[in-house]
Amino acid sequence: MTLEQRMVLEPADGSLGPLLRIADDRLEPGTGYGRHEHRAVDVVAVVLAGSLHHRWNGDVPMTAGDVAVLRSGAGLEHDEVAGDAGARVLQCYLRSAAPDAEPGHEVHRAASGWLDLRRDDARVWIGRGPVDVPAGLLVLRGADSVLVEQQPGRAVDEPGLALVWQLDTGRPAWAG
Repeated sequence: MTLEQRMVLEPADGSLGPLLRIADDRLEPGTGYGRHEHRAVDVVAVVLAGSLHHRWNGDVPMTAGDVAVLRSGAGLEHDEVAGDAGARVLQCYLRSAAPDAEPGHEVHRAASGWLDLRRDDARVWIGRGPVDVPAGLLVLRGADSVLVEQQPGRAVDEPGLALVWQLDTGRPAWAG
């Protein structure tokens, strides 16, 4: 059983404000990440294909089109395990807006349009092409690739999934 992970975006300079990285993960059936800890990070997991079970506070199944928002706050341990057909997931990591808060997890089923992340410095829009996308950092998922580019807003004619991140890109204190 394997996990294939490809970093799509990982700005080390703080230039994207709270957005730390985006990973394109492919998991074979029954493959998981292994129980691991998160602290002071929010993870927005977009299930692109297959299904995934989130195991933290029970077993929460997710299918293609669902978006999970994990707020680790002061810390939690969890795992995510692919279902019978495997899974492809975009894992988007943001610096926590509330690092000392209690952890939480919510799933937005068949997410479309603006997704409420309950934070002032980041929001994400989700659409399935062809579609007109708002301005921001466009993450476009095709059949086998993920493209990231800054966009003033435009029509996307390709099929697949488009995410647009709108971020407060003021340099964080740690970036100097």
